Amino acid sequence: MTHQEFIAAYTRGELKVEVDPAGAARFLSARLMLPFIAMPVAGAGVALALIGWIYTGLFVIAIAFIVPRLIKQSASHFVHQLVLQDERVYDEATRARVLRVTALKDERGTWKDDPPLRV
Repeated sequence: MTHQEFIAAYTRGELKVEVDPAGAARFLSARLMLPFIAMPVAGAGVALALIGWIYTGLFVIAIAFIVPRLIKQSASHFVHQLVLQDERVYDEATRARVLRVTALKDERGTWKDDPPLRV
């Protein structure tokens, strides 16, 4: 399914979109390079603590560990919003099996969860 078809079907309400929370956390962490940002920030906090700014340094170290965890915690929502906006993210997320799309209608256009009509 292409991104344009996905957006059209999503806006019509014909799709069920599931985002794997653990996979989304890994996907977003790799995409934002969180370890490469957190480590220098934590290092700056250690440097601040060593030069005498103890509380400021501890605060910066805490930020270096808390912010990536908060980002990973809400990663499924971020990935869901990014998938709706960007075709490349949609392709990467489906290839990484972070995003699962299920059609709610079958080939005939009837809803899958509806029982058959009896006349």
